[in-house]
Amino acid sequence: MTAKIDFYFDFSSPYGYLAAEQIEDLAARHGREVSWHPILLGAVFPQTGGQPLLNVPLKGDYARRDMERSARLLDLPFQLPATFPFMSVAACRAFYWLQDQDPAKAVALAKALYREAFAQGRAVDSAESVVAVARSLNLDGEKLTAALNDPAVKERLRKAVDAAITKGVFGSPLIVVDGEPFWGHDRLAQVDLWLQRGGW
Repeated sequence: MTAKIDFYFDFSSPYGYLAAEQIEDLAARHGREVSWHPILLGAVFPQTGGQPLLNVPLKGDYARRDMERSARLLDLPFQLPATFPFMSVAACRAFYWLQDQDPAKAVALAKALYREAFAQGRAVDSAESVVAVARSLNLDGEKLTAALNDPAVKERLRKAVDAAITKGVFGSPLIVVDGEPFWGHDRLAQVDLWLQRGGW
């Protein structure tokens, strides 16, 4: 069986949003499936010395322009939330809780959360905002609310983030194809070629 493509992302990553809108179609063209892995860049930054992109002088101004331009190129709606960057802990917990029950619904939730944040410009930084998006998909809001405070769900996320860091994940999005990492939504063209050629 052909290995899945690993897709690592933070829900607070605009470039992750752009990649999330493309990764499934790209994988399908090559007969692959995608394994979605939300992470917390806040846990990664101490390892890398990084910081939120828009907080970096000069580079942040360029990044804002590039995000908007890249979305226009892909014909995707784009609007940064007023609160940005935002905490994505609740979104990640919701994803992993749902993934353990229904992976397809978890992916649908991930896409909906991303669109809420970067197509609608509304941060999904609270339990209430995440539950509202989940309810729009006819998911059980009461069960999700309870799950977000469940120690087992919290531990599930912690282990997922630790595992990603151990594997060398340092940014969002980061795509791994047969052990080969590609960082950034702008590397999806290389991912496509890598899958087509079997590497180079």
